[in-house]
Amino acid sequence: MRQVKAKKQLGQHFLTDLGIARRIADTVDAYPEIPVLEIGPGMGVMTQYLKQKPRPFKVVEIDKESVAYLNERWPDFQPQIISGDFLRMDLREVFGGKQFVLTGNYPYDISSQIFFKMLDNKDLIPCCTGMIQREVALRIASEPGNKAYGILSVMIQAWYDTEYLFTVDETVFNPPPKVKSAVIRMTRNKVTDLGCDEQLFKRVVKAVFNQRRKMLRVSLKQIFNSEKPARPEFFAQDIMTKRPEQLTVAQFVELTNMVETELNVC
Repeated sequence: MRQVKAKKQLGQHFLTDLGIARRIADTVDAYPEIPVLEIGPGMGVMTQYLKQKPRPFKVVEIDKESVAYLNERWPDFQPQIISGDFLRMDLREVFGGKQFVLTGNYPYDISSQIFFKMLDNKDLIPCCTGMIQREVALRIASEPGNKAYGILSVMIQAWYDTEYLFTVDETVFNPPPKVKSAVIRMTRNKVTDLGCDEQLFKRVVKAVFNQRRKMLRVSLKQIFNSEKPARPEFFAQDIMTKRPEQLTVAQFVELTNMVETELNVC
């Protein structure tokens, strides 16, 4: 079969090391009893190992050339190959509303969007594994006080336990990317309720990290209406002298509740 040509506009970098492909495929075994959905299988280097696992398994691929390649390579697998855009899919339709593990060699330019969609469907996805840009993996797994700690860190760690599994060198791809990659695993924690308004939590986290060098008493001002600003005593609280990278997820929950109370007052 003719090889698929990597397309720059789709961020395709095909993994060529079979040993690494098998190691990534095996990361889904943290949840061995539920189905698996692979994003962006390309020519199936990971797919071949995921197919061997005794569980329901599907792939979603936006590149029509890759879909044609997979259909030709595994004719019996055709019903499990979804031709489409993961970001536009209704994930409840993939396995009839059942939970599943998400995995893949994710395109670098949309990995954050993929993980935000995972968060929107966290009740369906108890585990997500795969390979992404190393910088993003470090950000996701980062702890407070670290420069890499940011929006993704807080939003994901609120709902998932994160593991940085291993680094992957750029030489095992065709074409090789300009950066190193890393394999991560995110497993749903036991949190069922954050203890605050989730939408306001997102808004607060994004607002303060968009001005991450400023103290909270400065960056939080954008949350309030200029005609009805927060009271001076609100910004006089001790937490307001901190910068966002210093706050734990629990402190962001506390901060969100403080903001909500103040919004109801002012």
